[in-house]
Amino acid sequence: MTFGQILLIIVNFAGALAVFLFGMKLMSEGLQKVAGNRMRNILGHITNSPASGILTGTAVTAAIQSSSATTVMVVGFVNAGLLSLAGAIAVIMGANIGTTVTAWIIYLFGLGTGDGIFSLPMLCGAIALGFMFAKTDKLKSIGEFFVGLALLLVGMEYLQQAMPDLQQYPRFLEFLGRLSDFGFWSILIFIVVGALLTCLVQASAAMMAITLVMCYNGWIGFDMAVALVMGQNIGTTITANLAAIVSNAMGKRAARAHLVFNVVGVLITLIVFRPVMAVIAEATTGMCADPYLLPTDAGYNPTAIPLALCFFHTFFNVVNTLILAWFIPAIVRVVNWMVKPAEEEGEDEFRLTYIGSGFLNTAELNMQAAQKEIENFSKRVLRMYTFLPGLRTAKDDAEFEERVERIAKYEGITDRMEMEISQFLTKIATGDLSKEGSQRISSMLRIVDNLESIGDAIYQIAMQRKNKRETAVHFDQGMNDNLSHMNDLVQHSLDVMDANLHTDYSHIDLDAAYAAEHDINNYRDVLRARHLDALKLGVYDFSIGNAYSGIYALYEKLGDYVINVSEAIDSSRKNTEDV
Repeated sequence: MTFGQILLIIVNFAGALAVFLFGMKLMSEGLQKVAGNRMRNILGHITNSPASGILTGTAVTAAIQSSSATTVMVVGFVNAGLLSLAGAIAVIMGANIGTTVTAWIIYLFGLGTGDGIFSLPMLCGAIALGFMFAKTDKLKSIGEFFVGLALLLVGMEYLQQAMPDLQQYPRFLEFLGRLSDFGFWSILIFIVVGALLTCLVQASAAMMAITLVMCYNGWIGFDMAVALVMGQNIGTTITANLAAIVSNAMGKRAARAHLVFNVVGVLITLIVFRPVMAVIAEATTGMCADPYLLPTDAGYNPTAIPLALCFFHTFFNVVNTLILAWFIPAIVRVVNWMVKPAEEEGEDEFRLTYIGSGFLNTAELNMQAAQKEIENFSKRVLRMYTFLPGLRTAKDDAEFEERVERIAKYEGITDRMEMEISQFLTKIATGDLSKEGSQRISSMLRIVDNLESIGDAIYQIAMQRKNKRETAVHFDQGMNDNLSHMNDLVQHSLDVMDANLHTDYSHIDLDAAYAAEHDINNYRDVLRARHLDALKLGVYDFSIGNAYSGIYALYEKLGDYVINVSEAIDSSRKNTEDV
């Protein structure tokens, strides 16, 4: 084989794999846009019952055709406190079962259909549905799913065509034969190879497709293919573990649980490897017209082997789940031991808790993480606001300066959070979102911008207090009481805003938000009228009056930013209802 021939094979294979992966991505994103919100709500509200978690993980993964997307979401939900670790492990077990659907799609529609009998009509029909007759976003997304499925099948056909006839290259066949001649060690070698290749490709479905084609073309025997599949189950855990790098200890534990479950499942299967092969052989013989040869025999049937591999893939994940579901508490103890609770950063330190690079693979489902991060942003802003009263009651300059420094530090944190969350939302927006998703992103960007403005207003009030102290301006008790009451009104408004942010954006209390804003504006008007009268009567001089009016005006301005947040949430709700 010349260098040019090798290069041509690699290029053809890479192109076929790219078509397959792109089809997989389109198919998954189309389904996510159809049911993304439902998927987020289902995963966010499941019970801690193992059966509930397993069924949910199976259904969600089968629907969105991506176990990686499911496990990454689970890591995020555990990180956000929406799921217990035990519940997350159950969902991950179900995700392993759900991902077997892909292998069956490939087997039933993708292998041996080189004439494109399924792919071409499906592609044409999807294009017509998605771009000619569709009147709603949901229909367009369904059309996108069928386009993706068609491309996936076309990719499978190209993968088969890209595989060279190894009969022309006896040395390579001899090399594969030698790798398969080490008995049990060969099984271990192929498990490692499957794990490494899946880590590199970052798609277990693609590796499953390659394995099926290799079996179909007679490159490897059934037992070696089974070993590759077991390795793929280990390699696919890398996605969740990468996503967990930016997570807290609980998120990391959920990712490690995925690894532990799959590794233990492989070890269990290795212990009973030959009996399992016999069971798969019997099942395949019952389904396939051609005789299925046992792994110890020679000359594998190209029709029976891929079917047997699909049987094994399903058998492996279902049986391991049925066994290990009883040991979820033990898995929890193992991952708790693997990931020790790190020393938590002080709340005055900047950190994003719920978003990370791993979520960017599933644009429609990333908004759950973004929403949780916005809730965290709101928590930081409310915490920052609690420092303001202490500026008036500080006993000495040291205490006053310490509080001013904390407010200044929080102001820097709000700036960075606004920048980081906005960048994350912008990256999500570059994905193929539904109209509902795009409108939600727009509302979230507006919310983040106003939360940062609230932080700025708090800082400005602190600077006004500092300037007042440095210029030896003193307020009388009545003025202090008025500002204290204004502080309480804004605090109530912030509490309403925070409660609205912690909803699913469809059940916010906008009336309470407007009532709080109305109280702030009315009291500002009262203070303004009294202030003008006091200036006319000479109750206090201009420097005192200027400092006083500047502070209550900033409180009112802060209230404007607060109501903007609730209005942005309501705008998102209305736009969603109109879709």
